Amino acid sequence: MPSYYVAATLARLADEMVAFTLVLLVLERTDSPALAGLTGAAYALPAVVTGPLLGAWLDRTPYRRSALALNQAVLGVVMLSLLGVVGHSSHWVTPVLAAVAGATLPMVSGGFTSMLPSLVPQERLARANSLEAASFGAATITGPATAATISAVFSVETAVLVIALAATLSIVAITRLPALPQAVTGGEPFMASVIGGLAHLARTPRLRASTVTTTLLLGVMGILLITLPLHMESLGMPTSAAGYLWTALEVGSVTTALALGRLQTRWRPEYVVMVSVAAYGLAMLTWPLAGSFGVLLLLAAVAGLLQGPTMPAMFAARQQYSPQSLQGRVSTTAASLRVGTAALGQAAGGLLVPAIGTHKALLVVAIGLVAAAVLGRVAGVQTREPVLSGG
Repeated sequence: MPSYYVAATLARLADEMVAFTLVLLVLERTDSPALAGLTGAAYALPAVVTGPLLGAWLDRTPYRRSALALNQAVLGVVMLSLLGVVGHSSHWVTPVLAAVAGATLPMVSGGFTSMLPSLVPQERLARANSLEAASFGAATITGPATAATISAVFSVETAVLVIALAATLSIVAITRLPALPQAVTGGEPFMASVIGGLAHLARTPRLRASTVTTTLLLGVMGILLITLPLHMESLGMPTSAAGYLWTALEVGSVTTALALGRLQTRWRPEYVVMVSVAAYGLAMLTWPLAGSFGVLLLLAAVAGLLQGPTMPAMFAARQQYSPQSLQGRVSTTAASLRVGTAALGQAAGGLLVPAIGTHKALLVVAIGLVAAAVLGRVAGVQTREPVLSGG
């Protein structure tokens, strides 16, 4: 498990740096919020298509390590290529390159997590889920903060080089992961396997409730990714300071994810997801009132504390309501929906924020989070469904 968490966290660190660094690089070189949003969307949108396909393949292959390593290699090469492209070529080239790197993105956000039920005994899954959430949180904490610090002290170009280095180091760590047998051993046709994963997500109400809530959560966060750097100007701060707000959010999130990990087994995971996302949105209603960066930083940490239980509960919902043979498909398909919706949120943010201003955009984000929880509850309404536990 130490090898697993090192490999997964390094891969996620590189990924978390990308989202923020791409925005800074495009804004610095082109001064175009619309292109920044489009580039972020292009990085994430391919995952909507590739996620279900990659998940079905993961369930049928013993070569998961190779796929995870290839994703990191592609990311490193593309980021280095963007240094020579952004601001020096036609605008369409930048999002196209970003899309190439994003095609295998579900491997990071779902491919690693799908391995947990095979690596960890059932009685230890709750603790493993909390550590998995901490892995995501640690990457999200250090990713934007590292990108912001390096961009401010050195340059955004240096931040791009660090992403390439992190991707390379993650490949080294991935080679130490154990080889796992394929979860699906029958002769089910590939496309039927893909459809089976999608159908399971769609027809399992409790899993659907969690998936809808967390998918919309990422869409709203996509808008916030564009909003925060531009909002820094109203507080007299450089755009890169937004990275520290993301860090404050994640510090709060990791704190409660670890502290409340065992307690979460007392409640149904989809309920934990919906309540924590709604609380997150209510806390964010205070953000437009912050008159200084320090106050906003404190408010971000408080919001993160409320959002912390979301991710461990999301993992638990996938594990409890899906058999072992579907773990890869469920994890990567749900991850692809989240990533794709985040991409749409970034694209929308690039158009919305200049039109209404950052203060109103923050209110839109807060209301959107509460709406995500409500819509998740609606999506989960149904008769009865079987509860599956690990396979």
